[in-house]
Amino acid sequence: MVAAVLAGLSLLSLLTCGYLAWGSRRGGAGEAPGNLLAEEPAAGAPRSQPHIIFILADDQGFRDVGYHGSEIRTPTLDKLAAEGVKLENYYVQPMCTPSRSQLITGKYQIHTGLQHSIIRPTQPNCLPLDNVTLPQKLKEVGYSTHMVGKWHLGFYRRECMPTQRGFDSFFGSLLGSGDYYTHFKCDSPGICGYDLYENDNAAWDHDNGIYSTQMYTQKVQQILASHNPRKPIFLYIAYQAVHSPLQAPGRYFEHYRSINNINRRRYAAMLACLDEAINNVTLALRKYGYYENSIIIYSSDNGGQPMAGGSNWPLRGSKGTYWEGGIRAVGFVHSPLLKNKGSVCKELVHITDWFPTLITLAEGQIDEDIQLDGYDVWETISEGRRSPRVDILHNIDPIYTKAKNGSWAAGYGIWNTAIQSAIRVNHWKLLTGNPGYSDWVPPQAFSNAGPNRWHNERVSWSAGKTVWLFNITADPYERVDLSARHPEVVKQLLRRLSQFNKTAVPVRYPPKDPRSNPKLNGGVWGPWFKEDEKKKKSDKSKGANKQKKSKNKKKAN
Repeated sequence: MVAAVLAGLSLLSLLTCGYLAWGSRRGGAGEAPGNLLAEEPAAGAPRSQPHIIFILADDQGFRDVGYHGSEIRTPTLDKLAAEGVKLENYYVQPMCTPSRSQLITGKYQIHTGLQHSIIRPTQPNCLPLDNVTLPQKLKEVGYSTHMVGKWHLGFYRRECMPTQRGFDSFFGSLLGSGDYYTHFKCDSPGICGYDLYENDNAAWDHDNGIYSTQMYTQKVQQILASHNPRKPIFLYIAYQAVHSPLQAPGRYFEHYRSINNINRRRYAAMLACLDEAINNVTLALRKYGYYENSIIIYSSDNGGQPMAGGSNWPLRGSKGTYWEGGIRAVGFVHSPLLKNKGSVCKELVHITDWFPTLITLAEGQIDEDIQLDGYDVWETISEGRRSPRVDILHNIDPIYTKAKNGSWAAGYGIWNTAIQSAIRVNHWKLLTGNPGYSDWVPPQAFSNAGPNRWHNERVSWSAGKTVWLFNITADPYERVDLSARHPEVVKQLLRRLSQFNKTAVPVRYPPKDPRSNPKLNGGVWGPWFKEDEKKKKSDKSKGANKQKKSKNKKKAN
């Protein structure tokens, strides 16, 4: 019976809804002037280096795409995925900063020091400056690199800004969220500021009350229109949507009046606008002569948040957790350069894999001293070959130890199960500590006007449980815990965790700095740490130490 139910759910997750033709949509999210349906102009023979367009959605749930059976219409995403390669065993991290850091460095969080939570606006923290980034490597081989959208990798000093980390240009926000129209963000009462940047300065001139999804799309179109398509371009489009706050232009609500749950309705409108924006980006690629030599990658940064309208059904858990609903993402590759178009890739792929994959495609070199955690998976995606990846360290967070009953004894003396951690090796997945919110949230949960948890499915755990084991291939919805049945497998995976932990760098999670207050920076969120001040302080302390030493010498004489 259970097998039949699982099979039915699997079929549901693969259902595909219809899509519109490229030319069937008019206006909307960032429409460029002129006839976007015109044939691609002859731009000469394209270079062998492909144009790379990486589109990262924010907080899109696993179910929230048409071809996964959603009631939300996503004709653009459905068409792009159907003509490309759908990634149906694709993993990211459970939150914003971790996924973005792993994408841009090709390294696990334990190897950058960002293994705990996210980078907060008031923290003097950013992606460590000694990490080489993806745009830096692409610039080495002649790429023009541009970022539009959400950064969320720290900004407390100017060296942390996107333009200092490999991007020729940056237009977007530095924080993790903010108002879609005013671009203001309050981190706490009285700590509020403006968060829209063009390169290294606040973009006050662009503050025209335009919805950010549309504004970012217009910027992308401008970049494509002004660049020479004979020269390779890397375009990183990190949309703010569909992250809270739940805001969308009124006309996108037209098809979703029947959704009673207000959060789900707003979320649906936001996703509809995002889908239209990606349609316009694709049309611009065709119009300006990039498409035939381009690789379009689409990915969500983590799972959806049910309380904010997102759905991960039939997966378990949500954003911020290490259950499949938090880390298994919507993803696909669309490109005329793919060999197996219109296929589904069920091989293991992780967000760290884009770093080596894209550098190799760009004919770049990966330095031997860069210890990457990602793999080149282009042949896996394009040709259907086996993935070189057999495991994923989802994370080890030594600060998050909220599992009160966790112990070394529960981890067979190999691992302290109070620590939040998760690892995947082949078919097996192990979780320790407190993995987070663990409900299954079916579509019926969004049937009423307010949040309704009566429809949620829950599992009552035995007291003190801090270890879970699942065969994800056979049980992708994490319904049958096998830890008691296979203790030897548990031990093997605990040893693997221990091995990974030996390579971890110290956690970077400093306390907030009062100098970060936007009131001290012209009302803008931005770099506040001054290197000169630090040098002056260190020089003063050195001078004071010299004076003390000279006085001590005189006394000794």
